[in-house]
Amino acid sequence: MVDLDTPLKTLLGARAATLLADGLELSAVGDLLNHLPRRYHERGELTDLADLTMGETVTVQARVEKVERRPMRGSRRSMLLVTVTDGRLSLVLTFFNQTWRERDLRPGTTALFAGKVDEYRGRRQLVNPEVQLLDPEVDGDTDGEAFANALVPIYPAAAKVPSWTLARCVRLALDSLEPVPDPLPEELRRRHRLPALTEAYRLVHQPDSRADVASGRKRLSWDEALVLQVALAQRRRQTESLATTPRVARPDGLLAAFDAGLPFPLTKGQREVGAAIAADLARPVPMHRLLQGEVGSGKTVVALRAMLAVVDSGGQAVLLAPTETLASQHSRSLRDMLGNLARAGELGGDDQATRVTLVTGSLGARARRETLAAIADGSAGLVVGTHALLHEDVVFADLGLIIVDEQHRFGVEQRDALRARGRRPPHLLVMTATPIPRTVAMTVFGDLEISELTELPGGRAGVSTYVVPAAVRSWTDRMWGRIRDEVATGRQAYVVCPRIGGAGADDDQVVGQDGEDGRPVRPAATVTEMLPQLVDGELAGLRVEPLHGRLAPAQREAVMTSFADGEIDVLIATTVIEVGVNVPNATVMAVLDADRFGVSQLHQLRGRVGRGSAPGWCLLQTAVEQDAPAWQRLTAVAATSDGAELARLDLAQRREGDVLGAAQSGGRRSLKLLALLRDEELIREARVEAVRLVGDDPELAGHPALRRLLTAVLDDESAAFLEKG
Repeated sequence: MVDLDTPLKTLLGARAATLLADGLELSAVGDLLNHLPRRYHERGELTDLADLTMGETVTVQARVEKVERRPMRGSRRSMLLVTVTDGRLSLVLTFFNQTWRERDLRPGTTALFAGKVDEYRGRRQLVNPEVQLLDPEVDGDTDGEAFANALVPIYPAAAKVPSWTLARCVRLALDSLEPVPDPLPEELRRRHRLPALTEAYRLVHQPDSRADVASGRKRLSWDEALVLQVALAQRRRQTESLATTPRVARPDGLLAAFDAGLPFPLTKGQREVGAAIAADLARPVPMHRLLQGEVGSGKTVVALRAMLAVVDSGGQAVLLAPTETLASQHSRSLRDMLGNLARAGELGGDDQATRVTLVTGSLGARARRETLAAIADGSAGLVVGTHALLHEDVVFADLGLIIVDEQHRFGVEQRDALRARGRRPPHLLVMTATPIPRTVAMTVFGDLEISELTELPGGRAGVSTYVVPAAVRSWTDRMWGRIRDEVATGRQAYVVCPRIGGAGADDDQVVGQDGEDGRPVRPAATVTEMLPQLVDGELAGLRVEPLHGRLAPAQREAVMTSFADGEIDVLIATTVIEVGVNVPNATVMAVLDADRFGVSQLHQLRGRVGRGSAPGWCLLQTAVEQDAPAWQRLTAVAATSDGAELARLDLAQRREGDVLGAAQSGGRRSLKLLALLRDEELIREARVEAVRLVGDDPELAGHPALRRLLTAVLDDESAAFLEKG
């Protein structure tokens, strides 16, 4: 008998080395049983040969159509050419020195064939594939009906390990497996009608029906969901056990003065989220809150009000941004919104004023010394910065609140390094303008309280979005004409390119590289190429300047300031303007090669226009054909401004691991079965169960199998991620 930890060598002997060495990395019985079938064939059901990909090791089920023996040139040996079909398409199997197979592979015979997809003289083929006959008489199956109706699991395979070899190994493991301690409590399984783990393995590997497969996969999906939710629930509980300094605004303090001077009313959403944040800050345990909001929904104002409450209480607040451009924009926005309240120690500064300081890697030595001194003595109440804030020489007098903008751009260690600077654990507010489906939020940010801003401030005219086919000259001319028309009325514009261009390995797209639809990909538009072309052509006579990450920090700041002051008509930029840039006078954006951007990224870019009272225009130019997936993606963006709907579309088009990133992982395990959109209800139920389990038994002392699974899934790196967040 074996258990999940039994080495495969003990079970399989020398054959185990192949499973470990041939890219499958299967070393224990548990690894083998968690190597799940990719799909299932019903005997008699033929594989669609149209789905084969060049270079991929595949297993196909097909019927022999023709067998031909041919002599090999210059040799007495011969080769066997076997043509097989799925009823529509055909595939050639080439066997060298295996003419004996002619006895078995007679026309009309159905079999499984496994090998690497190759091509010879324009025809796809498998060379010397492995063969598994699907014939009741050959296989010795006396129950012909049962054989015909059985499901054949098809596993992710390797060159030397075809699918049916894996199936034999799995069968041996299941036959030898002793009862497995179940990580899911019996009452939980009963509530949700889930089979035991041992039975679930049998259902997915040796199913009698599609219903068996569904039941087994649902159970294993629950394992994935519950482990992650338990880890997040434990982290929430640990956070709530920490003690920190409550931060409460004074009735006559800086926040009250700021609110009194606001030239516009807060939206209902801003007031409600602000109240929730204020309540969190007033507690003696650290706040852990995620603030997500539609593009232009006013997150910065909400964040600033939280920062001012902390300053009122004698503390300091930090706003951490991923780029110097965004940090500079935030710093400028805070100063503009605060006015005299940001000019402490300056002529004309308000009596209650504080200081806003900016810390970036481009600060000169003298400016850095002065800035760090103001942070250390507490005179700088509001600190904005990039990764430069994480340097050990940045010392705070009393760090009370950290706001992380676009958290996904920061590593775990970077965020943790800043949090460790406080005398006591600081409050944490995570902001994102990227719309997040609720299932992703529950899975990635399950340890945070979640606030959403969906209402846009009044007085905004909105944005109209259109897809512009680059091949239609009249449409392209109208795109540039729209920019000229807007500038003629005193407005401003952006032209966004996927790449910078010039020197740099990241800027030259390989001509002929295949895109997502198999078509050749042409070089992407670059800032360095488009700038002179537009200045001398379509935008001649306008004030045009570039903005991208290779410019010196001072130059980037000067360009952004000039654009904000209306001294530049058109910015030719990369995605450095994607978030945080706020120029209400900008009304039109042309995104060149828009198919190179993701759905959420296009939604972010679009949010840079239409921020004032004049209507905005977003023009998505693309050279892809109208039947390409990328065209459909662009038309979906043009059809709606609903960030939540676009986020679901984005998630549907991306792999789960791409979405979850480091939050799922850090380690070897990733989501194999759980689909964040399909399994919304399952994820919600798992979160409820996890909160109940951790509430009753924080260390899972009464659930040793679940604790063991948690430890196995969350290796040291993943555990560190969850502890630091």
